Amino acid sequence: MPDIDFQRPRVARTSLACAKALRLLGGMTALGLATCAQAAPAFDSDSPWMLGDWGGKRTELANAGYDFKLDYVGETGSNLHGGYNHDHATRYSDQFALGMHMDLQKILGWHDAEFQLTLTDRNGDNITNDRVADPRTGGISSSQEVYGRGSIVRLTQMYYQQKFLDRKLDIKVGRFGEGEDFNSFNCDFQNLAFCGSQVGNWAGSIWYNWPVSQWAMRVKYHITPEVYAQVGAYEQNPSNLENGNGFKLSGSGTQGAVLPVELVWTPTLNGLPGEYRAGYYYSTANAKDVYKDNQGQPAALSGDDYRSSSSKHGYWLGLNQQLTSLASDHSRGLSVFGNVTVHDKKTNMVDNYVQAGVVYKGLFDARPKDDIGFAVARIHVNPAYRKNAEAQNLANAVYDYDDPSYLPIQRTESSAELNYGVHVANWLTVRPNLQYVRHPGGVSEVDNAWVGGIKIQSSF
Repeated sequence: MPDIDFQRPRVARTSLACAKALRLLGGMTALGLATCAQAAPAFDSDSPWMLGDWGGKRTELANAGYDFKLDYVGETGSNLHGGYNHDHATRYSDQFALGMHMDLQKILGWHDAEFQLTLTDRNGDNITNDRVADPRTGGISSSQEVYGRGSIVRLTQMYYQQKFLDRKLDIKVGRFGEGEDFNSFNCDFQNLAFCGSQVGNWAGSIWYNWPVSQWAMRVKYHITPEVYAQVGAYEQNPSNLENGNGFKLSGSGTQGAVLPVELVWTPTLNGLPGEYRAGYYYSTANAKDVYKDNQGQPAALSGDDYRSSSSKHGYWLGLNQQLTSLASDHSRGLSVFGNVTVHDKKTNMVDNYVQAGVVYKGLFDARPKDDIGFAVARIHVNPAYRKNAEAQNLANAVYDYDDPSYLPIQRTESSAELNYGVHVANWLTVRPNLQYVRHPGGVSEVDNAWVGGIKIQSSF
C-alpha cells in the first residue's frame, strides 16, 4: 500500500461543515466579533478577511501582537471519464484551520520572538479511493489533496521561534511538520502531486506533512541575504498518525528521528523572485525491506519476516522562478517550477518522482489577480515493491487481475492538471480544474481517468 493515508473517514455534508465552521468561529467572537460596526465591513472584496476588521478590533489586536486566522479549503472531485469504476460520482473534502500568531516582542518585549498555535479539522471523502484507483491498491497520488490523515481535529502547530544575530540565525522549537520548512512548496493545485512538500507525499510513513505535527527543532542560518542553510530533527512516531492522537503530546511510541538538511537560494534574477532548494533526509528508525527476508529471498515466498534496515534516506531538488512581468508590475507574469525526489529503494514504495509546471498570474488586464496553471508529474514505483506484489500473487496462486484476491501490480502513475484561479476577493479564490491520471495507482489495467474539480480557498 502507498505511504499516503487513504483511510475513508465519514462523508462530510454541507451542514456538518458549516456547523464546524461556526463552532470554530465561536471561539473568536469573544475577541470582538460582536462589535460589527466594522472599519473594513464583512464581505469587502479588498479586505483580507471575509468577516472584515471586526469594527477595527482585529487590527487593534494585531498591533498589540495577536493575529488570529480562520482559513478554509474545500475541494470537490468528479470522475468524468475512465478510472477503475466508471459510475459517475462527486466527492467533497475540506479543512478548517484556526490559528493564533503571537508577536512576543510586542506582547512581552522579547526581541525577535514569536509563538504559533494552529488547530485543523479535516472532513470528507476522496474520489480517488473508489472511482479513480483500484481499491485493492489505492491511488498513489490523490485528486483531492486536502483529504487524508483522518477526519479529526488536530494540533497542527505549537511552536516558539526566536531569531538571533540580526536575524541571521533562526531557531524554531515545538510541534510542527517537516514540510513547513524543508522541501516546501505552495499548494494551489488540487492534485496532490503538485501540492506541498513532495517528500512527505511519497515517504509519508516517516515524513509527516500538514496537518500532522510532532516534536521538532529546526535551525536556520542565513549565509548571505539570498542563501540560507537549515537542519532539523523531527520525532518519528507513527502513533501521531492515529485518529485518537490528534492532541498527543507524549513521546510514547517514538521509533527514532528524521534528520533533514537543506540549502536554499532565493535570488532576484532580472528583478524577479526565485527559490531553489536542495536537501537530504535521514531516518534513524528501523525500516522494513519491501521485498526480501533476512536471507535475501522474497519474503512473500519464504514466509519469513521481511528484513529490517537500520535507516531510511532520500533527497530532493526544487525550483520556482518567475520569468516575466507585465511592465513594472511584478505581481503579474509567468513562473516555472519543478521538483524531484529520490527515495530508498530497499524500504520505500516510491523510488523517484518528477514534476514540472507553469503558472501565469494576471493573464487578462480585466482580471489582474487571477492565475492559470498547468503541471505534469510522474511517480515511479520501486521495482522491488512490484516484485513483492508478484511474489504474493505467486504464493497465493492467483494470476487473474479480475480475481478479488489478486494484488494488482503497480508501476508508474502520471498526472496532469490544468486550473484557473478566479480571484473573487482578497479573501476568496475559486479554482476550477481538470485533471488527467494515466494508470491510476500505477496499475496498467485501470483505465486512464479524467477528473473535474473545484478548489475553494478562503480566509474568514
